[in-house]
Amino acid sequence: MSAEFAEMCSQIRLLGWYSWIYYLVCFSFIVVNGERIGDATEKGFVFIHGKSFIGKIDDDFVCATMDWWPPQKCDYGRCSWGLTSLLNLDLNNKILLNAVKAFSPLKIRLGGTLQDKVTYGTEDYHHPCTSFVWNTSEMFGFTKGCLPLHRWDELNSFFKKAGAKIIFGLNALAGKSIKSGYAVGPWDHSNAESFIRYTVKKNYTIHGWELGNELCGNGIGTSVSANQYVSDVASLRFIIQNAYRGIEPKPLLISPGGFFDATWFKEFVTKAGKSVDVVTHHIYNLGPGVDEHITEKILDPSYLDVEASTFNSLKNILRSSATSATAWVGEAGGAYNSGHHLVSDAFVYSFWYLDQLGMSATYDTRTYCRQTLIGGNYGLLNTSTFIPNPDYYSALLWHRLMGQRVLSTSFYGTKKIRTYAHCAKKSQGITILLLNLGNSTTVEAKVALRFAKEPYGRVKFREEYHLTTQSQNLHSQVMLLNGNILSVNKDGDIPPLKPLYVDPSKPIVVGPFSVVFAHIPDIILPACT
Repeated sequence: MSAEFAEMCSQIRLLGWYSWIYYLVCFSFIVVNGERIGDATEKGFVFIHGKSFIGKIDDDFVCATMDWWPPQKCDYGRCSWGLTSLLNLDLNNKILLNAVKAFSPLKIRLGGTLQDKVTYGTEDYHHPCTSFVWNTSEMFGFTKGCLPLHRWDELNSFFKKAGAKIIFGLNALAGKSIKSGYAVGPWDHSNAESFIRYTVKKNYTIHGWELGNELCGNGIGTSVSANQYVSDVASLRFIIQNAYRGIEPKPLLISPGGFFDATWFKEFVTKAGKSVDVVTHHIYNLGPGVDEHITEKILDPSYLDVEASTFNSLKNILRSSATSATAWVGEAGGAYNSGHHLVSDAFVYSFWYLDQLGMSATYDTRTYCRQTLIGGNYGLLNTSTFIPNPDYYSALLWHRLMGQRVLSTSFYGTKKIRTYAHCAKKSQGITILLLNLGNSTTVEAKVALRFAKEPYGRVKFREEYHLTTQSQNLHSQVMLLNGNILSVNKDGDIPPLKPLYVDPSKPIVVGPFSVVFAHIPDIILPACT
């Protein structure tokens, strides 16, 4: 028995699980001439502590973004945005409508780099309402752009039809001057206030108003001090309270929507007090989209683990302050500068994406917004055809299966397995997510529970959803569910996501380079009841 495996067995004993588990795990591998028999298959255990839940997510945890980038936005010689901007996206596309409706609801965050250069074509905006123009001498490579009210009307008509919950990112740089890389002075909220009041007058439902994009800490392009941001957020809070007087519930106030900087965030959260409802941060932990080693990073468990420190730090800042604000990931594309074609829009990205969803939830992150719904190389939908990329189906399965309560979960066996568990969504039992980052080993995973109650009646099956790709081609844009290709039909309908029904006494079999959601309906845990 290897030292690593002996240590694992020791940990299991210390954890106090039943002795039969110890014997099964530690002595079920037959060794001949120093080698384990059956290298193609390994056994392992998913341990779930069921006394209490360790985190909680929103019922509509899965969120996606829509951005402002014009077609001229290019990275590394590739122009990947096409007509996907909030200003020019085809809102009559059937696949787009059906893709959003399938979530019922999907949170959509409207924002991105150019949001701090957006003006709103309200009645008191006495300038031409023109779109962004490419200009390399301008910050972010584009001039200011304007959102016409007729386009805002069209967007809201679509959102209502699709059943989306909207977070709108406001321009936080209005009225500020840039000095030595810093944006200084108070926020000029006059245009934003007119826009908010127009939105209220039209009875458009906004789930949250977010102030600014990536202006915290060192910022991207420029930055705003924590102290000034607190003052600007207080102004927005006052506007929301007045504009929505007599209307309940009022929209959430969300901020700062940038990269986590512990010192900056701590000052902001401490001083903002009850002004802010949600604290958002952005994640691009896979580096630049031009990097040729993104796939290797995704398949490296130790690399994936690094981001846990960010989630944990923000959780601790919120817990140690007087705020009641919750944490969201407001934007996460993995690889920045529009992602990497045939990586961030291919099957392999679901390993990163689902691991992020699972990991962030364990640290009490309430919502996770994927960059993007459509646009760039990391869209859930294809930029030109609107056909769902693999991550769309991963997101939809998560949304339908993973409930709000997060369970303490660990895996004993190969390090190539990542696993998370939640109380099941809108049904009894639990749902387990397993990711196999290994390319050659099938893992047979048994489930061991602590503090499980006796089930009321034994069910004869569990539901399993196996996500794979053809011929283990990680860079394929085709996803298979239980061996069947997932694709929209000629009417643009999202395909049904049907499970396999498996004997619950058998282990969960996780093939190489595959994802498995397993819903076990007859498990009763105190954490879920």
